[in-house]
Parts: sequence; C-alpha cells; structure tokens
Amino acid sequence: MNRENSGKVIVLIPARMASTRLPGKPLADICGLPMIVQVATRAQEADVGRVVVAVDDQQVFDVVREAGFEAIMTRIDHQSGSDRIYEALQKADPNGEAEIVINVQGDLPTVEPASIRAALNPLENAATDIATLTVAIAEESEKTNPNIVKVVGSPLSDTRLRALYFTRATAPHGEGPLYHHIGLYAYRRQALERFVSLQPSVLERRESLEQLRALEAGMRIDVEIVDSVPLGVDTPVELEKARRILSARTR
Repeated sequence: MNRENSGKVIVLIPARMASTRLPGKPLADICGLPMIVQVATRAQEADVGRVVVAVDDQQVFDVVREAGFEAIMTRIDHQSGSDRIYEALQKADPNGEAEIVINVQGDLPTVEPASIRAALNPLENAATDIATLTVAIAEESEKTNPNIVKVVGSPLSDTRLRALYFTRATAPHGEGPLYHHIGLYAYRRQALERFVSLQPSVLERRESLEQLRALEAGMRIDVEIVDSVPLGVDTPVELEKARRILSARTR
C-alpha cells in the first residue's frame, strides 16, 4: 500500500513496565538507547505516519518524551496490548482522524522498518479488517515448538495469505511450508473498535492467542509474508542478542 493511498495512519507502541522475566524492560539499554526508544525509532524510520508510545509508567513516559517521541499515559490494568493501544488511540486521536492503526509491540527493537510498512499491504483489499505478518519457517525445530505461533492460511498470492487459524500446534499437516506468525498488526480503526468490544473467545482462551477472537467473530485477517522475524525481547539472553543485532547494523 502506497503511503499516499493508505489513509491516515497512526503507529501505536504499547510499553508495559511490569515484566517478571526482564524487570524494567522498556528502559533496558540497547546500543546506548532504551529499548522502547529503539522501537520508536524503527517505527519512525518506517515513515508511514504518526508514532505514539502508550506507556503505564511515568519514568518510561519521561524517557520517551526526552527522546523526542510522543507518549500517552495509559492505565496499568489492561489485560492486553490491544486494550492499551485502544485507550491510547482515544487519547491521541479523539477526533477520529486516523483510519488505520498499526500496533508495534514495545519489545521488538530489531523490527525492520520495511516490515512495518508491509503490514499495510493487505489493507489494499477493502474486505480485510486486520493485517498482520508472517515468515516461512526454515528451522525444523520451530515447526514443533509451541512457543512459535503458526498461521494456517489460504494463499492469495506469493506474498499473502488469508488467515484461517492461528495455532501453537504443528499445522497444517502434510507437505508444504509452515508459517511463523509475527505479532505486529494493522487494524482499520473500526475493526480495532469492534475487536476490543468483544469478549475473549473459546479458542482464544484455549490457545492463548488473542487474534483468534477476531476470527471467531467473523472478522477477516490477511497476512503479508516477509523475510525476517524480529526478535522479541523477554529475557536477558534475548536482550544480549538484540544488542548484538543492532550493533552489527550500525557498523
């Protein structure tokens, strides 16, 4: 989707201070910048629209603002990142000017700006409510790893699927590629509003995958196939890996 044809886009980055495995995660130093600032920088480099960080901690709010980015303070009791970005959207854009909302998780400091841009592509189809990303799985071990969420989808083109299901199981069965889901979403504003109004669904609870709520409600999710999986940082080991990746990029 070309930027001039994409409607008015806002990129919202939820940042939650509480983390049991990596305390103070948004402020963890990566190559001289807090993680949340690295993520905001990647979003700014994508150049698709306004970037706003949704925080629940004053220290993170101050760090984001000092780095030159917009920040919105949100409640600490949200059950999901989607709920947090919806509150942030209402505060940041109360007049409803943004037509498309991109949700970039605050723990993806290595996300490629091109991947953020690619999330807009499925919304070229007016029938698509939500767009997300995936990568073909290359490592055999990932195919059976329940921590790697798979997209089961019907091919629309060489670079796009229509999502039929998301699962932690090894699926679909038989010969052919398996796809690793990347939890970065682009919502039409009305789709986000509907999504957060829905109650958690049966399959969502069973798989612990929030996006199944949308599919069970009959919403359409299309998936763009990209080249790389951004590193999600949840542990000290992953933090060190992110430092190595971004250090190599700046050489």
